[in-house]
Amino acid sequence: MAKEKRRKFFKTVVQVTILSEDKPVGPNMELDQIHYAITDGDCSGDCKVVSQKQVSGKKMAMLLTEQGSDPGFFNLDENGKKLEE
Repeated sequence: MAKEKRRKFFKTVVQVTILSEDKPVGPNMELDQIHYAITDGDCSGDCKVVSQKQVSGKKMAMLLTEQGSDPGFFNLDENGKKLEE
């Protein structure tokens, strides 16, 4: 039986700075709306990676849950263990 490759999970935090005239952009903008505002719209924008780190399966399961997603998104159970296929 072949040894299973150890899985890697990463958390990347991206910061978007938007410059606008007359009024600030809405606090509930979706990513596609932000993209439009800074590429085709009336705003200027900059995007940069603020942090990036590798996290354990257990931490990734917790992060997914906090986002309102499900650990099953990466085929994990709530404890970060691989789900049986």
